Amino acid sequence: QVQLVESGGGLVQAGDSLRLSCEASGRTFSTYTINWFRQAPGKEREFIASINWSGTYTYYADSVKGRFTISRDNAKNTVYLQMSNLKPEDTADYYCAAGVGGGKYGHWGQGTQVTVSS
Repeated sequence: QVQLVESGGGLVQAGDSLRLSCEASGRTFSTYTINWFRQAPGKEREFIASINWSGTYTYYADSVKGRFTISRDNAKNTVYLQMSNLKPEDTADYYCAAGVGGGKYGHWGQGTQVTVSS
């Protein structure tokens, strides 16, 4: 079993950078693809990035491609989301989740809030 905890959110200005962390407990963390999602007020949850177990494969939503970078350090049981050139539309609660097979996600964290002011 793995538990995920997000951190690093905050209030920033447009154009700033921020790094989110998704720290895991559990011995099997390094076997999971980890995904980042976000949900803005009144909107549906949106997939934004994923990274495979070894960190050799990453995938991004078009909305963040070129501005966000996902990475992982399995020795630290942590996945990072480096966010650059933030925009007000990036304001949302950010969540990480593990891929659990069959196109499904599980072990959701509690989320961390990111607010970008213009």
